[in-house]
Amino acid sequence: MAVPTIKLSDKLSIPQVGLGTWQIKDQGKCLETVKVALKDGYRHFDTAQIYDNEQFIGQALKDSGVVRKDLFITTKIWTLNFLSSRVISSFEKSLAKLQTDYVDLLLLHFPVPKLRHSAWKKMEEIQDSGNARSIGVSNYTIKHLERLLGECRIRPVVNQVELHVFLQQPELLKYCADEGIVVEAYSPLAHSYGLDNPVLAKLAKKHGKSPAQIMLRWCVEVGTVPLPKSSTAERIAENIDIFDFKLDGSDLAELKALDANHRTCWDPSRIP
Repeated sequence: MAVPTIKLSDKLSIPQVGLGTWQIKDQGKCLETVKVALKDGYRHFDTAQIYDNEQFIGQALKDSGVVRKDLFITTKIWTLNFLSSRVISSFEKSLAKLQTDYVDLLLLHFPVPKLRHSAWKKMEEIQDSGNARSIGVSNYTIKHLERLLGECRIRPVVNQVELHVFLQQPELLKYCADEGIVVEAYSPLAHSYGLDNPVLAKLAKKHGKSPAQIMLRWCVEVGTVPLPKSSTAERIAENIDIFDFKLDGSDLAELKALDANHRTCWDPSRIP
């Protein structure tokens, strides 16, 4: 089944599931992971400067023969490159590693105090150049977004944050929806936390799916773009097989009750 897309505020579209590649640093494993993912229908690939695998993602996509316009590639500017003198030069290195003239989405990886304002201005320049079709942010809270929206020339189209049934962040989701910002959900499977939850097990049985697929489908139902990460062929195939069923109102109500504000990654709410 084809992966649906979501329209971004800049009128471009993003596939509603992507392959996360954090921690896949081994060249052979990365090449094989991307190869398997492409076979299973993935066209959206999420990497970052700090992941240290842009060069492998680029090689795998180039070797695949898939036409560039059919791919959606995201990378992120790491915090050490937020200085005005480094944003563009580091991005140019990312492009070279990815073996492409442009990325579909470029994100600032974290709301670094004092530097994020000037870094965003450089992001705007990059979008002006056409080397990034869309720009956005990652790990931004409402307060970070409010400040950015109050001073930017080009608005972010995406905010990529940790999001899953055990960390639902409803206030952030509503704020982003109201501001026309699409939320991407990283760690949508909560690093396997709670996969044995009885509610997930019950809904998995009801729909003939796995608990992981229920978690990913929840991300889709609330309007986000999940970015599950796996290097296991079976899991890669399973994680994209979430568009042939829907969760009903009672399902969503049961899943809403699982929200425990449980983070498995860093907490950006402490950043001023």
